[in-house]
Formats: sequence, structure tokens, C-alpha cells
Amino acid sequence: MKDRRRICLLHLSGPFDFLSETAGIKEHAMNRNRTLPLPEIKTPCFVVDLALLRKNLAILDRVKRETGVKILLAQKAFSMFSVYGVINGILDGTCASSPHEARLGREEFGKEVTAFAAAYSEQDLKELLTTCNRIIFNSFSQWKRFREIIRNSKDVKFGIRCNPEHSEGDVEIYDPCAPKSRLGIRRADFDGESLEGITGLHMHNLCEKNSDAFARTLAVFEEKFADIIPQMQWINLGGGHHITRQDYDIELLCRLLKEFKARWGTPEIFLEPGEAVALNTGYLVSSVLDVVHNETDIAILDTSAEAHMPDVLEMPYRPNIIGAGLPDEKKYTYRLAGHSCLAGDVIGDYSFDERLEYGSRLVFLDMAHYTMVKTNTFNGLQLPSIATWDSETGELNMIREFGYADFKSRLS
Repeated sequence: MKDRRRICLLHLSGPFDFLSETAGIKEHAMNRNRTLPLPEIKTPCFVVDLALLRKNLAILDRVKRETGVKILLAQKAFSMFSVYGVINGILDGTCASSPHEARLGREEFGKEVTAFAAAYSEQDLKELLTTCNRIIFNSFSQWKRFREIIRNSKDVKFGIRCNPEHSEGDVEIYDPCAPKSRLGIRRADFDGESLEGITGLHMHNLCEKNSDAFARTLAVFEEKFADIIPQMQWINLGGGHHITRQDYDIELLCRLLKEFKARWGTPEIFLEPGEAVALNTGYLVSSVLDVVHNETDIAILDTSAEAHMPDVLEMPYRPNIIGAGLPDEKKYTYRLAGHSCLAGDVIGDYSFDERLEYGSRLVFLDMAHYTMVKTNTFNGLQLPSIATWDSETGELNMIREFGYADFKSRLS
């Protein structure tokens, strides 16, 4: 029988925005009556708290009600379709970056589907015409190339993506307006092009930003595209709005959106957050498989940065862990690493009040968005299971477990 003290039972229910590295369980407990039942969770496992998801949706619903804008779920960030029944009661539809995402949105979410990709193949476009309400093109060359194919698509509206050439990104890999970006059309490149058949304009340049960044972006967008905006029936103002973050200025966002609508009279305005829908709702529960020593103590986990949370290596960033601190802040410091063969499969250095040993459980925070959608089967590693937990009722449900068939089905 496992020593329950080593499992570190958690009392969780509230949002955990900007947790300090040393934050203990009690410091961010909102509901002491509900406990995440770690002994019942086979690791590795993603767990999404439905109560926190509902809390995020309530914030997004407020924005919708106060501004009249439509909000779409960006599936590239969060495609956990088992909870679409919770989300589609509030949001207006989904955004897709591929025919597969579009089909998932149509079949599992319902409502309207908007697609955007940097480029479409003819086959992709034909499939998107059967699932989408709106398709956004990234270039005039693609728009003109496929005019004959889309000519008779009376039920689909078409838009074009612009590049406002205003960067707010902190990391170039996630900055759509970085120099030499392939995403969107610069204002100068609109000159001489016909907008016949195009009813919408799409703009996106944010990533995990507050509404002050949106205010600066909107000012540039309106100045550069003032002659084009009035010609549009709908405007998509993109994603990257961290609306459900604890310090997000919702009042400013709502004011900006209402003033934009009043200035231009555009019939439909869209936002397409992905991260904001699932922000701080998910955990990745993992177990220690071994502890080795090479100048420092290294805990090898049954999860992997490379295979299960690749943004840790790509951005890079250091995910928070409940009860953990910075190196040497607490009594015992460890380097946490995955169990793949990649030498650089390292999550980061952390300190703990107690020693880690075989079977110790670690809970990574904010692991719902851009995690499940980015996992891979490198090395044939076990994909994390997916579960839901409701911190209001205490109910835990295992949604999906993966195995050899999932690994093999991606190969030939």
C-alpha cells in the first residue's frame, strides 16, 4: 500500500494564476472540501477540472453579453471534445486550422466553424467547404487560385487575413507579426487587389496578452485598414486574449470592443481565444520512476517534456508544480527529467520539502491547453490518459486511456 504522505493529496478548486514558486497547497486552495484523488489516478494523466472550466466560461460569457461579440473556441489550443458539451452552451462555435479540426468542431461542438491556414491544398479546401461557415485565406494568390472551386459555395463566407505589422509577442516562434512572418497580408500588398467576394477581415497578433496590448494593436489595425474595414460584413480580431487570467483588464477589453463596433458598424465581430477557455483548468499528474545522481539529484518521471509538454522545450518555459519551489529554496533540489532517450528531455530544476522517491506524485499546473493537442508518440512512450474532475462535486471520470494500438496506428 502506498504511503499517502508521499502522494501529497491536493485540495484544489480555484484559479491558480501567477502562483509563486513556493506556493503550497493551502495557499491556493479555494475549496478545502474537495480533494483531487491522486491514489485513483493512474499516471501519467491529464486531469481537467470542470468547475474551473465553467468559471472561465462565465467570464467569457460576460464579455459576450456586455459587447455583443461572438467568441469561438480555437481548437488548436484545446480540442478536448469530451467537454464540448460544457463549452458550446456559452461559446458560438469553433476555429479550425485544418480539415480534421474543422470536422471535429462540426461533429462534436456544433454551431459555426471558421477555418484559417497559412495555405490550403485543393483537397483540403474542398473538404473545408463541406464543414465550415467561414474560410479565411492567407494570401490573395490562394484566394484567386481557388475562385472557381468556391464560386458556387453560397453557404460559406470568405475572409482574408491581414498582418497589422505591429508586434506584441515576447517569443518570436509565437509572434505572427515577427519580421518575415508568413502569416497575413501587409497593408501595402492589398493595393491593386480586388475584394470582390471577400466579406470578412481577420487580424491576429497576440499571445497570452492583456487588453492593453490589444488596445495598441487595435489602434494600428484601424489606422492601416481604415479604408477596408467599412467594406467588411465581419471582423475576426483573433486570439491570444488572456481574458480569464486573474489580472486581465476585462473592462478595457469590453470598452475597446464596444467602441470599435460603434465606430465601424460592422455587423459581426469575433474573438477566437483558445488558451483563455482552458487557462488554469488542467493538471498533468505524474510519478517518479527513479532518482539518479550526476552532480545533482535527477528524478526521472513517467511523463516527458519532449512527448507530453513540448512547449517546455520550444518556448522554453518552466511549468509550475504544486508544492515545489525554485532550486535550493526548499530542502531538497532535483532536476526533473522525462524518460525518453532524448538527452535534453529535461523539465527543469525544482526544490521540495521532502525527498522524492519511486512512486512520488508530482502535479504540473495549467496543463489543459497546448498540451493534449501537442502530445506525440516519440519513443513509443505511453500517452497520458485524459480525465475530468469536478472540484465542486468531487466526481472523477476517466475519459480516455491510450495504448499500443494508438502508437502503432500512426505508423506503417
